[in-house]
Amino acid sequence: MPGQGRRGRTDAFQKRARREGYRSRSVYKLMDIQKRSKIFRKDDTVLDLGAAPGGWSQIALEYIGEDGKLVGMDLQHILPLKGAQFLQGDIREPETRKELEKLVPKADVVLSDMSPNLSGNYSVDQARSVELSSLALEIASERKATSFVVKVFEGSDFQDFRRAVIDEFGSVRTLSPEASRKQSSEVYLIAKRKR
Repeated sequence: MPGQGRRGRTDAFQKRARREGYRSRSVYKLMDIQKRSKIFRKDDTVLDLGAAPGGWSQIALEYIGEDGKLVGMDLQHILPLKGAQFLQGDIREPETRKELEKLVPKADVVLSDMSPNLSGNYSVDQARSVELSSLALEIASERKATSFVVKVFEGSDFQDFRRAVIDEFGSVRTLSPEASRKQSSEVYLIAKRKR
């Protein structure tokens, strides 16, 4: 999604992503999360929210194999990816939610790397981040997901959101993957419920 905070200089993770044929440096965040939390299993159905440019979808497909199912969605157009189905739309719109419901009525894993368009006002951006994350939690709950990974900016209502994730899943861990930029206030909440 827009607002990922582009940097002028190319960092080591960007170079590595290009070299290894991945669409974004954020793939290394998801690899780190999988290594530490084992969220994917073969043949899982995965819903990837805020999927553009498709890096997380690439990685998820590697973990779930060809019998798994992956649907990604974003405001932006996502280039086709073998094994994935992409939907362009706004998760806040009821029509998009209905379309998503038809495509993925149930999911094993819901991923959300959504980020608001950054305004430069941290408290506004953080509130918008929690709003998007709360929508992702709602969707994960509707899909009865067994694993949920969500990016959220730390701030005043972070703990309330974290508690809401615990209420839904029973357990949650907070991770700041190695590939996260040092100056970033983003963290990932990884929640799992018993299968």
